Amino acid sequence: MGLVQELGGPLAEGFARLGLASQVAVAVGGFLFLSVFFNVLSQILFKNPNEPPLVFHWFPFVGSTITYGMDPPRFFRENKAKYGDCFTFILLGKKTTVYVGPKGNDFILNGKIRDVCAEEIYTVLTTPVFGKDVVYDCPNSKLMEQKKFMKIALTTEAFRSYVPIISDEVTSYFKRTADFKGQSGIVNICPKMAQITIFTASHALQGKEIRDKFDEKLADLYHDLDMGFSPLNFMLHWAPLPWNNRRDHAQRTVAKIYMDTIKSRRAQGESGAQDMMYHLMNSTYKNGVKVPDHEIAHMMIALLMAGQHSSSSTSSWIMLRLASRPDIMEELYQEQVKNLGADLPPLTYEDLAKLPLNQAIVKETLRLHAPIHSIMRAVKQPMPVPGTKYVIPTNHVLLAAPGVSATDEQYFPQPDLWEPHRWEKESPIAPSIVRNDPEEEEEKIDYGYGLVSKGTGSPYLPFGAGRHRCIGEQFANVQLQTIVAMTVRMFKFRNVDGSNNVIGTDYASLFSRPLEPANIYWEKREKHWE
Repeated sequence: MGLVQELGGPLAEGFARLGLASQVAVAVGGFLFLSVFFNVLSQILFKNPNEPPLVFHWFPFVGSTITYGMDPPRFFRENKAKYGDCFTFILLGKKTTVYVGPKGNDFILNGKIRDVCAEEIYTVLTTPVFGKDVVYDCPNSKLMEQKKFMKIALTTEAFRSYVPIISDEVTSYFKRTADFKGQSGIVNICPKMAQITIFTASHALQGKEIRDKFDEKLADLYHDLDMGFSPLNFMLHWAPLPWNNRRDHAQRTVAKIYMDTIKSRRAQGESGAQDMMYHLMNSTYKNGVKVPDHEIAHMMIALLMAGQHSSSSTSSWIMLRLASRPDIMEELYQEQVKNLGADLPPLTYEDLAKLPLNQAIVKETLRLHAPIHSIMRAVKQPMPVPGTKYVIPTNHVLLAAPGVSATDEQYFPQPDLWEPHRWEKESPIAPSIVRNDPEEEEEKIDYGYGLVSKGTGSPYLPFGAGRHRCIGEQFANVQLQTIVAMTVRMFKFRNVDGSNNVIGTDYASLFSRPLEPANIYWEKREKHWE
């Protein structure tokens, strides 16, 4: 006690002499130290053997948020190597359980409604972007009905009509855009592909009347909507932040265009049209309620957005990959000459099936550059993980990452190599899903909007799986294959520095995309610019 008393007096006096700011700093520092100390101690002493291993982290609440956000695929791979296929990390204070590989894909993406819920996770992101009463801002049964309404635009007959439309849009865009004047040049390709995907999708899926209302400025509004999917918006979707203000302005502007068009068409008493808007204007839910106009407008936004973020990103990656491999781009051109004719006649839907390398370009790019790196589900009741002792509790979020298995050497030899020829059976690096080529038809299921393949057990799921599998998968393939085929007819690409390097990935949005500026060198094929 004597020593304490002897030291206590001078220490107290010294502390008293500190300024208020210094005292606050000391207190905050002490609090942070204790928080880190007890957080680390709890990870060491209180491991739950019935839950997946927890990724070590220093700071409570923050957890692994920063390392995950910087490069999600690398985060998944590194922790898979440390902890196995199933592990938990702290994401903004929430325990998030990742389960990678085909078994994990099936466990999460094929989960039953009573076990997992997408709406609780995503509505804070999607509702401000799409609008009220559609997609995740409504019960799952209503969403399934909305998907069924939209499937009318996704038939084989519809695809036949889309290919000429998309072809003409691509050709027209390149010919009128100032950045492609002259014989050659350098361009940041990403904004151009974003505009092309909007123009092609709006014209094909929503008709010429809607397409004619779009220009480059309006297409850019869809980029502002896309940035509403910032990971920060899981918590700050309500905040008056710059990207949220741009998101809200874009949503109001685009929704008004659709609403005005709907009112105009009703006033004119239009009948017999075949486009998506007319179909929705004359659709009725099972309960007898006609689809309200504001829901039509919001579904129209969702229909374009559903393809915009993925097709825009994927088409940009394709062009960047082709610039890194001019030999492949020339091979694509020669494939068309050989299989379609030296004069390269107008492209048709049936022509796409004659261009296997063109198809493989899309497959391989989606394999290495999955647009969505993380697919999340809320846990509704404790979920035992088959084959393990783990039970995922309801205070966890489940996270599937199909891109991990798509870049796993177990399924794809030389997984980091972009090589479209791997999708040929005879290729030495062909994936097992190509080599095996099971003859039996993949299991299908109807979630309420028609039969779709479950697909959850595959290592390659660029469009997701289960009840929330992207219904626009076939359209995306048609759109991307057509865009690639027409671009190859018009251009030769290479990297500006002549190398075969590829630019890094931007993970600022939930939908990964190339870092910008993503400049490539282009040169016209004069024969196809007449």
